[in-house]
Amino acid sequence: MDRLRSNPAAISARAAAAPPARPKDLHAHAFVLFPLGKKRFALDAGIVAELARPDRLQPFPHTTPLLSGVLLRRGRIVPVLDLAEVLVGADAPPRKFYLIVNRRFDGAEEWTAIPVTGECELVNCEATPPAGKLPHYVSSLLSLPGETVQLVDLEKLCQMEGRR
Repeated sequence: MDRLRSNPAAISARAAAAPPARPKDLHAHAFVLFPLGKKRFALDAGIVAELARPDRLQPFPHTTPLLSGVLLRRGRIVPVLDLAEVLVGADAPPRKFYLIVNRRFDGAEEWTAIPVTGECELVNCEATPPAGKLPHYVSSLLSLPGETVQLVDLEKLCQMEGRR
């Protein structure tokens, strides 16, 4: 170890062999695709915490749009936002998994569960600005082989539904 400290050539060689520094915004081009029926949508991978198996949904009386109840997950009470009706309509098939995402409420980060109809996929690709007449909550489009996937801005979607 002392030889490395006193030998600049050894230090340079060690630095050159070290892996490159990771970019600050690691998820700039990483997205999680999630299915709702026959369509797939995407969320920025930076907000996704995990994909969870079905759990027991606890419904309760409320008037909050999109909220279908809560889950108890890892000792936390997690609100469940069912986006299916907004994204694909009332004919959405039963949801099989929960995509757990991080959201900010009043300056604090909290988990939110989003029911999805199948397994999710992590992809790395370029997002392009939305073109044409798309819903307000679509922030970008992802061009994948054989399909174009809408990148959902969860906060815009929730704000829009809250105003109804």
